[in-house]
Amino acid sequence: MSIAPNVTVIPAKAQTDISRSKYQQLRVAAYCRVSTEQEEQQSSYQVQIAYYTDLINRKKEWSLVGIFADEGISGTQTKNRTEFKRMIRMCKNKKIDLVITKSISRFARNTVDCLEYVRQLKDLGIGVIFEKENINTLTMTSEFMIALYGSFAQAESESISKNVSWGKEKAYREGKVQFQYKHLLGYKRGDDGEPEIVPDEAETVRLIFKLFLDGYSMKEIAITLKSLGKLNKYGDVEWRSNTISRILQNEKYVGDALLQKTFTVDCITHKIVKNHGERPMYLVTDHHAPIVDRDTFNRVQQELARRSSKRKISDKTVTEQGKYSSKYALSELLICGHCGTPYRRTTWSARGKKQIVWRCISRLEHGKKYCPDSPTIKEESLHKAIIHAINNYYSCRNDIARILKANIGTVLECQGQEEIISIENRLKEIDQARNDLVSLIASGGCDEDKLDSEFSRLYQEEQQLSERLEMLKSQNKTSAETQAKLDKIMHMIESEKFELETFDNVLIRKLIECVKVLGKTEILVIFKGGYEVRTDIE
Repeated sequence: MSIAPNVTVIPAKAQTDISRSKYQQLRVAAYCRVSTEQEEQQSSYQVQIAYYTDLINRKKEWSLVGIFADEGISGTQTKNRTEFKRMIRMCKNKKIDLVITKSISRFARNTVDCLEYVRQLKDLGIGVIFEKENINTLTMTSEFMIALYGSFAQAESESISKNVSWGKEKAYREGKVQFQYKHLLGYKRGDDGEPEIVPDEAETVRLIFKLFLDGYSMKEIAITLKSLGKLNKYGDVEWRSNTISRILQNEKYVGDALLQKTFTVDCITHKIVKNHGERPMYLVTDHHAPIVDRDTFNRVQQELARRSSKRKISDKTVTEQGKYSSKYALSELLICGHCGTPYRRTTWSARGKKQIVWRCISRLEHGKKYCPDSPTIKEESLHKAIIHAINNYYSCRNDIARILKANIGTVLECQGQEEIISIENRLKEIDQARNDLVSLIASGGCDEDKLDSEFSRLYQEEQQLSERLEMLKSQNKTSAETQAKLDKIMHMIESEKFELETFDNVLIRKLIECVKVLGKTEILVIFKGGYEVRTDIE
């Protein structure tokens, strides 16, 4: 016969509070936070600090470790909340026994973060008291309530985020523009709150646009700005290529503003991404004073697109267009007159000597299969031929001046000429009609009242036509000031002596549209505007 064991049940003690020992006070920390830096929120921030200081000091069993407060910081993430992280470090170092805070939404608006930190502290034997929800994390048997309240807090953040996004989008639709002057070279906030041009910085911006159109690469522009001692927005002479690129693409320099170029993916991660069409964008034109003119800005955008479309020559099966080269202008301009493929600069080595030549890419990569007739041209001879073509082009300036002057004179003479002739003919008809009426009066063959009415009508028409004729003739005359300017331009064209002696990549890009290799001894230089010059290669 077995004897039943004698079991005595020792009931658990109810843990309604945390206690270090009978004689030691609990080291208590309070955490408070406000979400914005507005004046009324700053007042709330000070009130919270005063409240927790009084609350903890009134309890004899509690000892105040510190008030940890983040001001003007979002609660959706902890990475930017420096005081919160400092409090957690002190907890891990066993310097805090209890944390007290107003609510879960003050502690964290992210459910995941909220539960993670509550678990960490609970494992350390540290409780968190949420006053509003009346929760003490050490006395709870389930995390359900914390997760529930944390979800509410997160939902509230998401709702606020949606309201903020809606408000921003409404402002965008109304054309309200916010400038980030801290990062925008060339502008500052004016006394009226509107963008104001900073002359020195604007000069740097214009120089960047000019250098780019002259063929400089982003890196070369950065080096040039540093050598000239030009300061960036942060007062430094160090320039980066990506900074130059952003300036060249920024529509604000032409007086426009493109809104919602970026957007926040969600309110928890705060990740900002570039808008590639996921959200609508809003373009406000002529919003403020421009630094560069619209034509220059548009040409820069075209050149950016052209350069980015250039492809690396890597596929041997298909001849590519090549990549943009700021160092050699001919990499963009020199093409084969037989197959239309660009030429590439190549180094030949023979008998220990190096020689620079230009060869058709199609011929270079595929042999004579696609382009059997393209010649190889020495760079030195090619440069001399192009210089000769440019000098030949400018030697025609006297003819160009005469044509230009004749064209201007023709345009001035033709303005309103047809209307002038028409009015003069009508005035002659009116004069003849008046003479005919006088003859009728002399013969007594008509009613005098009707004649008076007809005389009045002819007089009014004559006055109106005379005024119009005088205005047209006045417009048709070149003013003394305009004529002086015209004479000055003509004098400059006729007297300016120009002769290029050395090959200049920047000048070549400005003047020449294309250079076609017609054969081993001849090239065709096509200037911008369509003027063509054939020249021999020596």
